[in-house]
Amino acid sequence: MRIIFKILFLISFYTAFSQQKSIEQKVDVLLKEMTLDEKIGQLNQYAGDNAATGPITINTNKQTEIKSGKLGSMLNILGTTYTRQYQQLAMQSRLKIPLLFGLDAIHGYKTTFPIPLAEAASWDLEAIELSARIGAIEMAASGIHWTFAPMVDITRDPRWGRVMEGAGEDTYLGSKIAYARVKGFQGKKLGDLNSVMACAKHFAAYGAAVGGREYNSVDMSERMLWETYLPPFKAAVDAGAATLMNSFNDINGIPATGNKYIQRDILKGKWNFKGFVVSDWGSIGEMITHGYSKDSKDAAQKAIIAGSDMDMESNSYLNNLAELVQEKKISISLIDDAVKRILHKKFELGLFDNPFRYCDSVREKEALNNPKHSKIARKVASKSIVLLKNEKHVLPLSKNINTIAFIGPMVKLKRANHGFWAINLKDVDSTYIVSQWEGLENKVGKNTRLLYAKGCGIEGESKAGFQEAIDVANQADVVILSIGERWNMTGEAKSKSNIQLPEVQENLIKELQKTGKPIVILINAGRPLIFNWTADNMPTIVYTWWLGSEAGNAIADVLFGDYNPSGKLPMSFPRGEGQIPIYYNHFNTGRPAKNDRNTNYVSAYTDLPNSPKFPFGFGLSYTTFQYSDLKLSKQTMKSNESIEVSLTIKNTGEFAGEEVVQLYLRDKVGSVVRPILELKDFQKIKLEVGEIKTIKFIIDNQKLSFYNSKLEFNSELGDFDLMIGSSSADIRLRSNFELVK
Repeated sequence: MRIIFKILFLISFYTAFSQQKSIEQKVDVLLKEMTLDEKIGQLNQYAGDNAATGPITINTNKQTEIKSGKLGSMLNILGTTYTRQYQQLAMQSRLKIPLLFGLDAIHGYKTTFPIPLAEAASWDLEAIELSARIGAIEMAASGIHWTFAPMVDITRDPRWGRVMEGAGEDTYLGSKIAYARVKGFQGKKLGDLNSVMACAKHFAAYGAAVGGREYNSVDMSERMLWETYLPPFKAAVDAGAATLMNSFNDINGIPATGNKYIQRDILKGKWNFKGFVVSDWGSIGEMITHGYSKDSKDAAQKAIIAGSDMDMESNSYLNNLAELVQEKKISISLIDDAVKRILHKKFELGLFDNPFRYCDSVREKEALNNPKHSKIARKVASKSIVLLKNEKHVLPLSKNINTIAFIGPMVKLKRANHGFWAINLKDVDSTYIVSQWEGLENKVGKNTRLLYAKGCGIEGESKAGFQEAIDVANQADVVILSIGERWNMTGEAKSKSNIQLPEVQENLIKELQKTGKPIVILINAGRPLIFNWTADNMPTIVYTWWLGSEAGNAIADVLFGDYNPSGKLPMSFPRGEGQIPIYYNHFNTGRPAKNDRNTNYVSAYTDLPNSPKFPFGFGLSYTTFQYSDLKLSKQTMKSNESIEVSLTIKNTGEFAGEEVVQLYLRDKVGSVVRPILELKDFQKIKLEVGEIKTIKFIIDNQKLSFYNSKLEFNSELGDFDLMIGSSSADIRLRSNFELVK
């Protein structure tokens, strides 16, 4: 049997190798047939005429250019009808090279899942991968080949609007989520009819924009770049990401789009990335505005040399590359390399065999109306909710409660539940989106009376609705108050210097508190908000983010205990904007504050505690968990060895529930200073009431390694602290070990 197995393995290996070689050969043959203009056309991408995140190319000759082979890709073309129409134009070109259709489908297509930051709060990698998988199925069935996701930028600044697109502040968690999302989008392999190309973005360090201001500069050490901001991109590449998108920002004075160090030296060199790099919207042309390029021609030259393969919407390549080749300012080999990378993906997708294989309207209709998708979206949304406070155990609510007052500006909104970066399909109305009001209606029994009052607007100063809200609250046994920011207050170009809960909403909370009724606060947002008075004075707070199509049902599931909340914060929540950037894995400094009251000649604020309002990894449950019996297989290890860590978790409460068990390490002495603690592993487990489980982790040399001052990724001998906890600020078990020769 072993011999037969080896023979079968070798046959499958060489078959796969032959197929890979076959694509390369086909690319080489096609490349020899292409004119210089046709090659440059493959590097050119235009948008359709839908909503855009930059100036749309005004070009009445788009159709002519497609038929002339001067366009390789389009974005924002939705649905099989339109993608087929444009693909038919490409089939009229001399070489009939098919178009790629891309889209910013960040957290779903028709079925909208929680915003990515909310999904990150689930700490559930299987759920996150499944979310991307459903999005890919719907996109691929609708004629889309390529999603401009996942965004894998690490960010420690909630003022930055695009924080909602990523996985938060932690490199380890962000890398795991990046890997899961790429796997979800791309499925088993590119070319399957339910797979789309992933695009890890924004390469690189976009999340570190100075002051949290959109499109701003990034200034950091190379060591920080390698240790904190590059690992999620490496994880995406390791997962097989087909493409990467470069970023708008400059990195230490060099715009990312024209940055050879990150694109050619690191990505295509050190990491051996075989896919292609697309610019962000118009970012090649924006190098002129940066002051890095003299004109469009200079920008095109710098971008292609740096390794930016496809020009999104700036026309810099189309208008200048041929002349640059003729003037021998760039080598044709640079263009050939970019074209090969793009053509390879088109062959992988099977578009040369059948350019219309993703344009099946029957499959599109089936995928967009699959009832399983909404059920999955509901589960993922439930997992993304974070319970911040439940001091008086108001939650979970009884389904037999007599009267509920549901108050607030968010209660009856529909599309707002999708949050930023939702796909609005022309032929699909909003009836399938479950509002929070509808979710409660679906949940409560016939004997429960639901009362509604808007109370106030999301912004403004009007208190005209306060009295109605108070009157409704006085009639109820419990009040649910849904507040937060408008859905488009967070997203691209939505940076804010003030991330406080709008004052009119906090004033409404204060008035309702006077009724003496138990109040459950729901906070809808795309970023960590600051709501200190509410956090200090209201005993029950649920952070619901923007949860997508099934928001109402998911929130109701949590409120009434059909799902026990298990979300944990992927970002630290600040007490004030003056703390930002704020993150848990900071350095100790030479004068660390012992606690929040210690402010005399130590690294501390005199008017604000150092600690966040809610820490990274924090989130409550309706039940409680006891951590005990921490054991290490040994107290010393060599770099080629590992240590097994085991501990016991017991559900000591009255509800079945899930817990995210978090493992942190601290390297006590290093050649460069190390953080006070770093997340290095986690497990999400479910326990029934009274159930006990033994959890095991493995500590290996990889978990102990870091980038030293020479950018060498190694471990160093010495002592390490081991911490196991329910959050970065709630460490339940401690131990230590030593790395020896």
